[in-house]
Amino acid sequence: MSENNMNPEESKKSLNFIEAIVENDLSEGKNDSRVQTRFPPEPNGYLHIGHAKAICIDFGIAQQYGGTCNLRFDDTNPVKEEVEYVDSIMDDIKWLGYNWENVYYASDYFPQLWDFAVQLIKEGKAYIDEQSAEEIAKQKGTPTQPGQNSPYRDRPIGESLELFQKMNEGVLEEGSMVLRAKIDMAASNMHFRDPIIYRIIKRPHHRTGTKWNTYPMYDFAHGQCDYFEGVTHSLCTLEFVPHRPLYDWFIEQLATDDYRPHQYEFNKLQFTYTLLSKRNLRAMVEENILTGWDDPRMPTLRGLRRRGYTPESIRILMDKIGYTKYDGVNDIGLFEYAIREDLNKKATRVSAVLDPVKLVITNYPEGKTEIMSAQNNPEDENSGNHDIVFSRELYIERDDFMEDAPKKYFRLTPGREVRLKNAYIVNCTGCKKDAEGNVVEVYAEYDPMTKSGMPESGRKVKGTIHWVSTEGCFDAEVRLYDRLFMVENPADDERDFRELLNPDSLKVLKGCKMESYLKEAKVGDKFQFQRIGYFCVDQDSTDDNMVFNRTVSLKDSWSKEKGK
Repeated sequence: MSENNMNPEESKKSLNFIEAIVENDLSEGKNDSRVQTRFPPEPNGYLHIGHAKAICIDFGIAQQYGGTCNLRFDDTNPVKEEVEYVDSIMDDIKWLGYNWENVYYASDYFPQLWDFAVQLIKEGKAYIDEQSAEEIAKQKGTPTQPGQNSPYRDRPIGESLELFQKMNEGVLEEGSMVLRAKIDMAASNMHFRDPIIYRIIKRPHHRTGTKWNTYPMYDFAHGQCDYFEGVTHSLCTLEFVPHRPLYDWFIEQLATDDYRPHQYEFNKLQFTYTLLSKRNLRAMVEENILTGWDDPRMPTLRGLRRRGYTPESIRILMDKIGYTKYDGVNDIGLFEYAIREDLNKKATRVSAVLDPVKLVITNYPEGKTEIMSAQNNPEDENSGNHDIVFSRELYIERDDFMEDAPKKYFRLTPGREVRLKNAYIVNCTGCKKDAEGNVVEVYAEYDPMTKSGMPESGRKVKGTIHWVSTEGCFDAEVRLYDRLFMVENPADDERDFRELLNPDSLKVLKGCKMESYLKEAKVGDKFQFQRIGYFCVDQDSTDDNMVFNRTVSLKDSWSKEKGK
């Protein structure tokens, strides 16, 4: 959202609709020229990439306009909420590069919300209903037919006050009664048809213990918490558009001055080949389809982080997608492009051979080794170089040799030359096979006058392949992660999500050959495996077995598959 190096006209053209609203409010001096936002997650699970969009706009708007963004946990349902999720949410926000001004909880406001509910009862704007949830839902009507009044709608105020108090004393069973706002059962907006604002939940709360047995509903608590805190711009996703009039109605009953928080809605983030439903994600964890909430195939921030995605790539993505007033499904390729773009600038280039076959340079002296120099990152002239060992015996990718190759095959095949990256040009002379006909060794001769950096006598070759020396390399495990679903829009598919899973979303390769430079790599370090993709060191790594996760391939192979 930076406006650096832009003239005023260019800046105006680049504003999204939320930024335009904020700038207009500031120009008119609204809210004493304050900008205050909040990020209000419910601590009932781990944040996913969809939440990142809200985080970026909530914190980004505050940063951009010198305002305040608070973190507020919507902890109004103790059945699902845990301290573990509170801690993980805080950690994920920090990882994305943001800091909150204050930490609040909806439970901080339970006394004020209770007092407000009592006020509504006393004003004849709320009542205790003893019907079941099914009966209440049935009486709601339809968008084209008005609802029916509850038989308890005209209950005496004193009686509702007494029962409301009993609801919180723990003497009544869950579901036996609720507190409903008394608004309009014929309203065209279904949310106005006497919404439930308090229900009984007899579970200990992660912060308040057993003090409360009644808990406010989201629609009742959210706007009031915004009001109590002084929020100016309450940013939500589009599904809350029909909730906004109710948000405003409650605040009108509560407000004692001219200040009002205002809710604005933007498009939620949705990707192809991805499900963001917590219910489905939880099922995949509980059924051991995935290894946990941080499985690198998960769209959770913890999963993306473990897979090697960077905070910068996520922020780049949000800027590319933007904020609008209409929903749509984004191509996951855009996210993959963002991480490639970021890692291309940062990641050290290294050699790793995932499916090794030995290459013997038959005219290279036995026992001799050379130290070659490899540039860490050609995109960064200040990245420096690192040493790599060259020797008579090397490992190359099995796919980089073909005994009977087609005309446009520019890798190793008998009688053809290729360059070994950062080393010499070699001419393939043949191969050795085992009893089953599998190639076990490839043979070539090198030209000592073609060392990288030396004049090449004008000779050019069409192919360059990577390699690692048998001297000093080590074995590692490589996990090739891919898209979790085979279908483009799993959320719209009527089949059970389990039928849509990609059986090749994870391939584990053992005995991959790594150049010695990688021995010192730490968990989370990111690299480009030349000609293969971007990888990072996984937390499962041990001194005896390093594990690398593929973040993303160098190119989008899925587009080719779709085009077949």
